[in-house]
Parts: sequence; structure tokens; C-alpha cells
Amino acid sequence: MASFSFRAGNARKIARLPLYALGRLVTLVLPRTRRWVFGCGAGIGDGPLELWRVAQDRGRDAVWLTDDPDEARQAAALGIAALRTSSLAGFWATARAGVIVVAYGLGDVNPYAISGGLFGRPVVAQLWHGIPLKRVGLDAPETVRSPIPVAAPLVSRAIGILYRLSARRIDILPAASHLVRGRLESAFGLPDDRIVVTGEPRVDALSRGTADERRAHARALLRRLIPDLLGGPRLVLYAPTWRDGEPDPAVPGADDWRAIDETLARHDAVLLVRSHRLGAGDYAPPAGVSRVRALGADVLGDVTPALPGLDALVTDYSSLAYDVALVPLPVLFLAPDVEAYARRRGFYGAYGDVAGDDVATTWGELVPQLDALLGDDAVAAERIRRSRALSERVHAFRDGRSAERVYRAIEARIAREEGIG
Repeated sequence: MASFSFRAGNARKIARLPLYALGRLVTLVLPRTRRWVFGCGAGIGDGPLELWRVAQDRGRDAVWLTDDPDEARQAAALGIAALRTSSLAGFWATARAGVIVVAYGLGDVNPYAISGGLFGRPVVAQLWHGIPLKRVGLDAPETVRSPIPVAAPLVSRAIGILYRLSARRIDILPAASHLVRGRLESAFGLPDDRIVVTGEPRVDALSRGTADERRAHARALLRRLIPDLLGGPRLVLYAPTWRDGEPDPAVPGADDWRAIDETLARHDAVLLVRSHRLGAGDYAPPAGVSRVRALGADVLGDVTPALPGLDALVTDYSSLAYDVALVPLPVLFLAPDVEAYARRRGFYGAYGDVAGDDVATTWGELVPQLDALLGDDAVAAERIRRSRALSERVHAFRDGRSAERVYRAIEARIAREEGIG
């Protein structure tokens, strides 16, 4: 069963409208301080953690919000002060913050305490969580899907208005390049001065240090998480994207699992399966399949630092295809529902412009491609060339300093707000 859908999420937002109204009244009379508040729907990581480190280096007073006890313990281990998001302390911290940093949505912090008031408004930095290939935000019908069948078109339009009003609270939205900037501008309905081409803080780890250092660090991380990765096998990550609450159509059958396992064994490789944290997919292989391991969000919340330790990626519509282009890694595409997904979700540009003209629609088609990739250096080199070309199109920066540029953009926004005040 899927764990989340936009329909269910929209129903919860409608039910909580009175809490938003109450929060608006409270924040109306509360002065904002210079404290920074951070949150991230995927845990202690991603872009907010990269920006946190820069803010700490600059001596900023900051706190992280999370309702997950494991994340709170992880924050403590990293020396990060944390509060419960849904607690009164979390509400108060958000209501008084001068800067709010999120990556998945305003619900990464206490969403009822974000509005400005008589004594100022916070600077909201939405770092987002990947270059969109599939349509997101206002560009995707799923975002505003009605939770009730009665008067669904009217309800969807109302949800769209609320989404747009919420998005207007965003002051800083980093983009990887001018190409990506256009997608974000459309998806969030923001004026172009809110979207800054700084590069994405979340992928800074893929550009810091040397390639050998990044790979050694990533391999060490993966061995800690999966201790039986002995002998240095080649590692292939399979990362299907979320189907908006629908079941994953790419779960292998028994014959598929055996073919996958035989191919991996032939090339001394292991498949790491990372089903989307919001989705469902029964990726437990049958008995006898020995070269498949789980690498879900419960094992590794932020996969980015581990990417240089991989040897290939298999995905469908995930933004990981853009991320690994920075490594660069060869990528294979498996998209059994591409036509239906294009109708329901849609893509920015043509899917083939990213995935090429050899997209597999079944594991039966994908396994020979994987066999060739792992067994032929020329095939691997061509796939890496394609990744480099993709990176050139979507990444304006490859210096590991995007978080610093975002920090400076926030500082400039603060100065602008204070100047207006």
C-alpha cells in the first residue's frame, strides 16, 4: 500500500485551515528575531544540512525542527540543536524566526507559524529537492487533485489558489541553472527575482574534494550501512520515483529477479534498491537471490553523499539522473508506464531528451542493457558521456559552493527587507 497521495495530503490541509488562521493571528503581533529555523522532510540532510553548515560557520543562531526521534538523535550526534516541529516550542521557534529554510515544503517546519506580521516577516528559503524532470507544483495536476468527488473541479481550483498563496511566501528558491530556473518559476508561480541561479546546495557533496576522495568517502559510508558489501563489488543503484500514491509497476517478478541476480553475479555486482520514501513497492527478492540489498530512506536518509561510491544508476523519472550526472555515472532507464505517466503527470520537455531512445519498459529489456553496461567498457563510456552532456545542460556550477551562494542570497534578501523597513 502506498503511504501518501496528493489527494490525502490536500484533504489534511483543508481540515487544518482553522489552525492556519489561528497561527496567522498569533504571528501578526510577534516580532521576528535573527534566528534561523531549518527543516527537511527527508531528514537531517539534503540542501538544508549543507546550508546549516555554512550558517554555523558564519555564527548564526539556528535550530532544526523535526518530529522524528531518530532524526533528533542524528541531529544531536552532529551537534545540531533540535526541537519538535509540532510542539509549542517548534511553533514558537518558527513564529519568531527571521529566516526559515525548508526543502520539501513549508511543512518541514511548523506550517502554522510562517506568516509575517506587524513587526516583520521571515525570509523563507525553499531549497527544493532535485531538478524536476516530471512536472511539479502548479504544473502538475496531481498537486491540486481534489480529495472529494463532489464539485472536484471547483475544489481543485481552490486548492490551486491556496497553493499559489502559500508559494508566494517563498523569498529564495535556488536553481541549478537558467534552464531549471524556468521550470521552478512556472511550478511555483513565483516572480523571477525570487529564483536565484546559485546551484543546488544539496549536491555540493558531489563537487567537493577530488573524485578519488569522494568515492572513498562514499564507499566507506555504504560499507558501514551494508556491512556484507565485502570485496569491493560494483554497485548499481535502482531508484524508482514516486507514483503519486499508486503502486509501483516496475516490481520484478520471480523470473526477473533470477535474471537480475545472474547478471549481477556474472559481473561481481550488487543491486541496491531504493524505493521512494513516499511510495510502496515490494522489492523483497525471493529465496536464492543473493545480490540485492535494500537502501531505502530508513537505511540512508540522504543518498547524495553515497552517489560517488556507485558504478551505475537505474531509474525512471527521478531527479537522481541529474544528480549522478555530476559524478558522472552511467544511467539506464526503466519506465514501464511512461505513456500513462506522461498523461497523468507530464514532463518538462520530452522524456527522450533525458532518457534517450533506448528506454526499457520491462526488466526483460533492462537486464541485457545492464549486462552490456557492466561487461563492455565502451558501452559504459558512452553512457557516461551522455551523463556528462546532461550535466552540461542543467548544472551551471560544479564547485561545491552552492550553499555559500544561497547563504549570500539570503543575506542580501535580509538587507533588502531591513532597508525597506
